[in-house]
Amino acid sequence: MRRIRLVIEYQGTRYVGWQRQPNGISVQACIEKAIFEITGETVSLQGSGRTDSGVHALAQVAHFDTHARMPGDKFAIALNMHLPQDIRILFSQDVLPDFHARFSAKEKSYRYTLQTGPHARVLYRERALHVHVPLDLPAMEAAAAIVVGTHDFRAFKSAGIEMENTTRQVLSSGWSREGVLLHYDVTGTGFLYNMVRILVGTMLDIGRGYLPLSTMEEALLTGDRNRAGATAPAHGLTMMRVRYPDFDTDEVLRSL
Repeated sequence: MRRIRLVIEYQGTRYVGWQRQPNGISVQACIEKAIFEITGETVSLQGSGRTDSGVHALAQVAHFDTHARMPGDKFAIALNMHLPQDIRILFSQDVLPDFHARFSAKEKSYRYTLQTGPHARVLYRERALHVHVPLDLPAMEAAAAIVVGTHDFRAFKSAGIEMENTTRQVLSSGWSREGVLLHYDVTGTGFLYNMVRILVGTMLDIGRGYLPLSTMEEALLTGDRNRAGATAPAHGLTMMRVRYPDFDTDEVLRSL
């Protein structure tokens, strides 16, 4: 039995998310089907994290176990021949059996993208949330800085999701501009369900003047979901990077 690591890029627009769901096609199910087609094996593909319906990935990491004799680096080519064009395996390799795509990860990075200006740009419509009103970017940058560090992010998880431990460490958090696009980049050791989208929704409400800057600290201190803003739509979010002690998806992307 061998363990294979994959680095995967996908556009999540037409999928119900990463994880298998009874109500539609998932990215995980598509790749598992492709693995069956080239190996004849039914496998359980384990991802570094779940992405919701409509969320994209520049570099998702996953692993599976196989008896197939195909060289590890050839799985990417073989699988891509059986996958739709909006899912691509960028890299594949053999790894030690104790590697786990989720539990071995040390850092994950996400990006949420806004397109600004009076008119929604067609080419960005599936990858960025259009905001036509002016935004107070310095206030949004100040709000982003508040979440850096180790905090209880209970106020920034989806309502109805019960978890014993809602403390997470955010290593970096900030906004940058690229033409009409505004990017929010955040890196942490882990994230709660919908945490990034709720952070963005809160910062958007601050940037539009609907909420004061103090909202961010108040939500962190109280853990009250009602203090935070709305959950930003899924299509602006992309999983950008996963880092392990001996492996970094950024190095893979630079080598392509």
